[in-house]
Amino acid sequence: MSRRGGRLAQAIGGEHGVAGAGGGTGAVAGAVVAADAVFGGGHGEPYRRLLAGTTTGALDLRSVDGTTDAFRFDAGSWVAAATEADLTALDGASGPVLDVGCGPGRMVRAAAARRLPVLGIDITPHAVERTRVDGSYALVRSVFERLPLEGRWQTVLLMDGNVGIGGDPEALLRRCAALLAGDGCLVVEVDPDPDLDVATLYTVRDDEGNESHPFPWARIGLHAFARHALAVGLVVTGGWSVEGRQFVRASAPGSAG
Repeated sequence: MSRRGGRLAQAIGGEHGVAGAGGGTGAVAGAVVAADAVFGGGHGEPYRRLLAGTTTGALDLRSVDGTTDAFRFDAGSWVAAATEADLTALDGASGPVLDVGCGPGRMVRAAAARRLPVLGIDITPHAVERTRVDGSYALVRSVFERLPLEGRWQTVLLMDGNVGIGGDPEALLRRCAALLAGDGCLVVEVDPDPDLDVATLYTVRDDEGNESHPFPWARIGLHAFARHALAVGLVVTGGWSVEGRQFVRASAPGSAG
């Protein structure tokens, strides 16, 4: 095990268990996450059904107020191995890596396959269980709660539109900036529409008609991301498009990024 890998394992220590979100660590000041207002949760439980294998394929993200058209997630890919497009997010990455909203763990496994120390966090216990089935490191934890290695993560990932977590991109990016090491890098998958900047209540619905309770979420494109990042002291250092998906890197000014 590398020195950084050993440090990650030591930092996680007894926390490497499937406990409820919170895990006794305490929330970061000013951050409140409602237990019943999570991605794809409640009512018809479309996300849980996906994780359980009772539904497959796509999930539609729908704004409650009709502000934006429905966005179709290729959710079946979340429970498969990382694709070539996914892997571009890890090109040039160094560890330790934190995958925020890791879901069932495809990026955690992909990073580990590159011998990068990596931890996934997610507030959905079933997702964390799926991640941990092969021994991968994952915690049931909100990004807004205390985490191992605060201020020492070299790479923080926000894949699959997870920059929308909580419906306040600026608050999320500020938190991610605090998690990063001084020379660390934030890698984000943003909306393909570069001008999109919408935060509202959304639901998730599968093709069988199972729909979740509303939850706060945001969808932002490249231009909006750059503005929000700058507001929290991060600058865009690169971006790329692959298979219709848009990715961007950001870091603190003057860092290697």
